[in-house]
Amino acid sequence: MDKTISNEKISNNYFDGLKVSNTHKILFFIIMLAYFFEQMDNWNFGFIAPALMKSWGITMTDVGRIQFAYFVGMTLGGLTGGIISDLIGRRKTFLGAIVLFSLASVVNGLTSDLTVFTISRALTGFGVFCLMVTSQAYIAEMAPAESRGKWQGLVAAVGFCAVPFIGAMCRAVVPMHDDAWRYIFYLGGLGLIGFLIGLKYLKESPRWLVAQKRLPEAEKVVEEITGIKVDLTEAAAKISPRNKVMEVLIGMFSRKYIKRTLVVLSFIALTTPATFVVTVWTPTLLSQRGLSLEDSLMASTILMIGVPVGCFLASLISDKGGRKIPLAILAVLISLCAVIFGQVNGFIPIVCCGFVLIACVMALGFVSFSYIAEQYPTKMRNTATGFHNASGRMATSVIQLAVPVVFAQHSFAGVYNMVALLVLLPVVPLLIWGMRTGGKSLEEIS
Repeated sequence: MDKTISNEKISNNYFDGLKVSNTHKILFFIIMLAYFFEQMDNWNFGFIAPALMKSWGITMTDVGRIQFAYFVGMTLGGLTGGIISDLIGRRKTFLGAIVLFSLASVVNGLTSDLTVFTISRALTGFGVFCLMVTSQAYIAEMAPAESRGKWQGLVAAVGFCAVPFIGAMCRAVVPMHDDAWRYIFYLGGLGLIGFLIGLKYLKESPRWLVAQKRLPEAEKVVEEITGIKVDLTEAAAKISPRNKVMEVLIGMFSRKYIKRTLVVLSFIALTTPATFVVTVWTPTLLSQRGLSLEDSLMASTILMIGVPVGCFLASLISDKGGRKIPLAILAVLISLCAVIFGQVNGFIPIVCCGFVLIACVMALGFVSFSYIAEQYPTKMRNTATGFHNASGRMATSVIQLAVPVVFAQHSFAGVYNMVALLVLLPVVPLLIWGMRTGGKSLEEIS
């Protein structure tokens, strides 16, 4: 029987096996829009830092401290964002995070106090990563199993067009005068547009509703999105009540999940700080390499076109090789490109090599986002996802303090050799013990 014309309820596992409808695409568009404004706030400081150093007379060590605070905020946002979204739902957490990082960005533009700036930047990090963690689980739960990785990558590819956009804006605006960098932070307030649209159109995850024993609401959401009446009774029977936070953390290290937890934890704790060195520090480090402010901003802007390209690449390869094969290949490519990038000189070689490096970094990040969200059942998913991502951000916050030291002792090449080593280390454990998750239903994996 054709599912699209039947008036009878069909027994189905949420969206698996169903076509992605226009309503589905509207939801993904809302995530794309939120990603766009989120990534404006996430990436703008890397472009602004050289101008801020000049305007306020601060050093790279001060920049490292601001970045440290930002990633501590990210860590807390990842931990509490996963917990909160498991408690009150994906939708409310998503919308609240947008409000937080948008308003915090405006405060960054208004203040002239370094302490207030640092605190506001930490709040931005909290909101940015709270939204990121929630979005990962949301897309994983709303997309069909057959195209889950594809939609993770496509949503990110469109949303991350914000990165070259904010780079171009910084190239045009920041050199205007000493305080022109403030205008870039004011742009972050536009994230409230995404909040207003999401407030009207964003729907709650039916998997979360089922976990809350709200089966009729979950079936209604699936019907509203797909146009098909579904019976989720069988799917609901597979859902255990939501675990308390401590139960989730203990469960992650239980006999059933400990191997996958350790593989994912080691991969995220090593690759995340390495990739953020590339994406966050490259614009600042290029300005310290002898390039003028204008040239470093131009090079950085061109490099950042690799961000949406990398996300699009993730959408093409994510569902192949059970996820872990693309992850391993990308990690090796990043390691090679990082070593080369640390050695090349001249505007064109820097731009060409850096473009490939950043594209691979972003592809790795978004394939790994799908991989993390697939490791655990619905009752654990968001808290566990938040734990892993927060662990990666905590490791990243420590690296922020180390980058100025490594740069001072080993110059530009030393920083990117460090990146190469960190990314390469977890590849073997991933290949030997990592699970294959691509193309399988979440319930089958868990």
